[in-house]
Amino acid sequence: MLFSSVEFLCGFLPFTLMVYYLLPGRRLRNRFLLLMSLFFYAWGEPLYVLLMLACIAGNYAFGLLAALFRERTESWGPWPARLNIAAMLAFNLGLLGVYKYAGFVVSNLNQSFGLHLTDPGLVLPIGISFFTFQGMSYVLDVCRGQAQARRNVLDVGLYVAFFPQLIAGPIVRYNTIAKEIDGRRENWRDFAAGVDLFIIGLGKKVLLANNFALIAEKIFDGATYDSPLEMSVAAAWIAAVAYTLQIYFDFSGYSDMALGLGRMFGFHFLPNFNYPYVARSVTDFWRRWHMSLSSWFRDYVYIPLGGNRLGLPRQIVNLLVVWLLTGLWHGANWTFVVWGLYYFCFLALEKICRDKLPKAAAVLGKIPLLGNLFTMLVVIIGWVIFRSADMTQAVQYIGLMFGLYHNPLFDEIFIFQLVENRVQLVVACLASLPLLPLLKRGLRRLHVVLGRGWVGVPLGVLRDCCLLLMLLLALAALAKGSYNPFIYFNF
Repeated sequence: MLFSSVEFLCGFLPFTLMVYYLLPGRRLRNRFLLLMSLFFYAWGEPLYVLLMLACIAGNYAFGLLAALFRERTESWGPWPARLNIAAMLAFNLGLLGVYKYAGFVVSNLNQSFGLHLTDPGLVLPIGISFFTFQGMSYVLDVCRGQAQARRNVLDVGLYVAFFPQLIAGPIVRYNTIAKEIDGRRENWRDFAAGVDLFIIGLGKKVLLANNFALIAEKIFDGATYDSPLEMSVAAAWIAAVAYTLQIYFDFSGYSDMALGLGRMFGFHFLPNFNYPYVARSVTDFWRRWHMSLSSWFRDYVYIPLGGNRLGLPRQIVNLLVVWLLTGLWHGANWTFVVWGLYYFCFLALEKICRDKLPKAAAVLGKIPLLGNLFTMLVVIIGWVIFRSADMTQAVQYIGLMFGLYHNPLFDEIFIFQLVENRVQLVVACLASLPLLPLLKRGLRRLHVVLGRGWVGVPLGVLRDCCLLLMLLLALAALAKGSYNPFIYFNF
């Protein structure tokens, strides 16, 4: 069940909110949220809800053992805790490996060694990468003493299975919301802010991402051409840019909806995106894009490996491990592995330049827009690799973008798509910029100068009217049965 579906917007969400706020007491509300979260997951995965319940039960047990071994470290030593962590990692990564990578491994073994192993043909459970990572976060945070272990398995179940972040993130770290499971206090301000965030995310997803998905799919796979080599340079670029915008508004829109839903129920999730397309370097881009995943790998993989404390060569090795895992996390395909290594190369190069050539790096950093343009070029090419079915298609498409196949510079398809989608392209480019925070700061100064009385009310009304219009347009698009894919749905 997608957040941007009629079933969710007109059925599941209103019913859940109504019953939640009618129930008395935190315990009943938590149990109801867990029940509805399991129903939400079972809507799309009726069988694999049992797998998620096994994940919850397993991590609950590992969490209790982690708390016990932490208390008895002085008398029992560190090895019981280490063995518990090893078993927990084997359990979670085993689930992830079997269901997400078994077919990939079998296929590559057959191709590499001429074997005839049978593909297990397992269907990828929705959101398995997210709920297994949250399970690991729970146990690791307890083991580190950053949060208390839960004595009731239903509390762990609510953390892992809570429907706003269940199938597509953000990856919610246990230590950031542990106190809110029992101690949150819902209020009207949070609820209103959550509704605003949800509408903004819904608008991003339905009004922008879905339209760019159509452009990307019509051109990217060459379906509109007799041969992909007939594609013009400009058409290849507009499809790549469309996918770049699609994946941003798709995923950030879904994250905004998740944050908004969390706020409606009193939970405060950390932001997952911070205008990544204004980044001045590749390092800056990954501090702004899918921040919950980046911080998860930083705190649970990169820093435990030594981070940047053991010298530059070791730091580069640690980066390689992190980005190899990041690529694999996104999917069982060599394109994702190459995509991860692609970013590793640029991140490692930036670190080497900052360490070895600090003056040159500082000078280049001061040239207006140079870093932004270079970063966006790297990002767009990276998304081509990410989207491609295999590396052959990725290399061919990048060649088309740079005219290596003597393909024409322009064609009718490019002109048609540019003219047909000119408004959406302009709106999307503006929405990718941090104009709203700048506007808010400017309005605050205006309130100070002119007074809040007659300035604040019209501006608030204007904002509410814009949000209402966005909601109505999104609902109208969904009612028409508009194309409604979701890129991160099976990650």
